[in-house]
Amino acid sequence: MNNKHRYFTSESVTEGHPDKMCDQISDAILDAILAQDPNARVACETVVCTGTVFVMGQITTTAIVDYAEVVRNTVRNIGYTRAKYGFDADSCGVIISLDKQSPDIALGVDKSAEHRDRGEILDLYGAGDQGMMFGYACNETPEYMPMAIMLAQKICQQLALVRKEGLLTYLRPDGKSQVTVEYDENDKPCRIDTIVLSTQHAPEVTSDKIAADMIEYVIRPVVPLNLLDEETKYYINPTGRFEIGGPAADSGLTGRKIIVDTYGGYCAHGGGAFSGKDSTKVDRSAAYMARYICKNLVASGLCDKVQLQVSYAIGRAKPVSIDINTYGTGKVTDAVISQIVAEEFDLRPKAIINQFSLTQPIFQATASYGHFGRNEFPWEKLDKVDDLKKYL
Repeated sequence: MNNKHRYFTSESVTEGHPDKMCDQISDAILDAILAQDPNARVACETVVCTGTVFVMGQITTTAIVDYAEVVRNTVRNIGYTRAKYGFDADSCGVIISLDKQSPDIALGVDKSAEHRDRGEILDLYGAGDQGMMFGYACNETPEYMPMAIMLAQKICQQLALVRKEGLLTYLRPDGKSQVTVEYDENDKPCRIDTIVLSTQHAPEVTSDKIAADMIEYVIRPVVPLNLLDEETKYYINPTGRFEIGGPAADSGLTGRKIIVDTYGGYCAHGGGAFSGKDSTKVDRSAAYMARYICKNLVASGLCDKVQLQVSYAIGRAKPVSIDINTYGTGKVTDAVISQIVAEEFDLRPKAIINQFSLTQPIFQATASYGHFGRNEFPWEKLDKVDDLKKYL
């Protein structure tokens, strides 16, 4: 290792990982409800273990949903269709335990403290809970994301793609990746130091074949070849075998992959999970807005990288605080950028929901391979760049 360089590592998991199964089930249920009732209140958690899916939480809605069918369809689409894969969508047990949202919470969400005072429509919703959310962006990748998490996500996506297309028929749904990026003395990514890739597989395939196939069909198609060299280390199924996977190998829980979902550990995290929550929950909606703000700030040239923290009090629409950290890369001071954010962006929950159309059933797609760095989502738009350039 070069003692003037630094190394940063991030991980991702495939859609067949038990925790990601739970995120997708929770968000599939959210989408099924929003398709009928855009104003529903949803806080849905899922647990998976050997042969069983347990769905629990608080939901207030007029929608009529066959929750068990949503669960089975989600598991089936992931690829768990045979018991020998570790789970079977058609034979697994499904237990549903759902109640209504607490009326005490509804008091402050449906009509915020500001709305009760002034009656303004964008003050209608108060934050669904207290808490702090973080956004981040940097200019080291085209997606304005840290390189390690973007490459880890792309490796897992590619692993799922070659499985679903039948290119490597021995693959099974569970898997995970890890990428270590080396940064030079100017703090720029210069090479990939290590790639770890673990994939569930059929019993008949050899470890040597898996290793060769993973490099040829999964890693090299998505990792820039100029970042790989003869010293890059590859650890493919480091234990030697990975036949037992999914819920047969490990239980899963909604919201247990919050670092995978966000920035790979590259910045702070407020602790709130996303999946299974409607957008009155600022854990989700405000985190999306924070990402949108950070991405537009970096793309405008106001800074090379930036972390934004925004915090809320339950029942109030406006944030309690806004904090900017550009890590010394800002073209103006962090305090000035904080003022710019407050002037240019509306951080009230109702405004965020309106801006990104967050009452639409768009959330299951977010529940694997990251919520950020993917242009299909509305919070990834760069439509505020010109407005922000005037502050340079």
